[in-house]
Amino acid sequence: MEFSAAIKAAVVSALVVLLTGPFVIPELRKLKFGQSIRDEGPKSHQVKSGTPTMGGLMILAALTAGTLCAVGPEPSVLLALFVTLGHGAIGFVDDYISVVKKRNLGLRPRQKLLAQTGMVVIVAIIGPRYFDVTTSCWIPVIDAVVDFGVLYYLILFFVLAGMTNAVNLTDGLDGLATGTVTVAAICYAVVCVSFGKAALAAFCVAVAAACLAFLRFNAHPAKVFMGDTGSLALGGALAIVAILTKTEFLLIIIGGVFVVETLSVIIQVISFQTTGKRVFLMSPIHHHFELLGWPETKVVHTFWGTGLVLGILGLLLL
Repeated sequence: MEFSAAIKAAVVSALVVLLTGPFVIPELRKLKFGQSIRDEGPKSHQVKSGTPTMGGLMILAALTAGTLCAVGPEPSVLLALFVTLGHGAIGFVDDYISVVKKRNLGLRPRQKLLAQTGMVVIVAIIGPRYFDVTTSCWIPVIDAVVDFGVLYYLILFFVLAGMTNAVNLTDGLDGLATGTVTVAAICYAVVCVSFGKAALAAFCVAVAAACLAFLRFNAHPAKVFMGDTGSLALGGALAIVAILTKTEFLLIIIGGVFVVETLSVIIQVISFQTTGKRVFLMSPIHHHFELLGWPETKVVHTFWGTGLVLGILGLLLL
């Protein structure tokens, strides 16, 4: 039953992306929903300006259809979809403002953080009341369950807001975030199965299949970008699955690429503001390797491979 549900989720999810892509992408182009490339980014990226964005809408439609066709309106799945689509909505508004104003910046950081905090508050209220979301977390490596009490809600914030922003930062090269999320989602499908959460496993499979199919259009040279619509939603998907399986700290390992991308930005900002010097040629760190002379595809494939190694390491710690 679990296997058949996973297969159904994968097939439906992948087909939705593959069948809608040839229609959606031209429409996005007609509407002039093109990506604006920030001036301070690598100069080689300027040729990507105007590439249709908001392709994340295809991913959201696909993972929703795949999940519901496979397992129906199961409570944990509905929460996972709510968090995923909720963050997708935040990303959509951000993308829409960016597209309409023809600039790389959409929502102001404070506005985006406020909306993300709202999602955290909803999960903090709903989770303990209707789902098995306690203030305890399983800590890998030492294999211990620790009750953080009220501090858990701070962890909840960092997991949800942190992972959504981390995937967003990673979405800077053709196929980089798409492929890395695919690997992480597959790993979390295994985590869900090991915890007896078959419905959530199907959700993870739907996410992975949607991303894998999206690579058909998003791999270098990308015909469409997922935009914040996709990246914020996918970060939310990984985060809520970690929360519902009580493996919040395991996400740091399985989603290690996203963590490193975020840390590179934090380190760069702190270093420049305190010493006036940059640690990396450019952050996030994938741009550092680009400026070292690595071809874009080499950077992407290296990060995919790193994500796979970290994902396997995370599974070995279960």
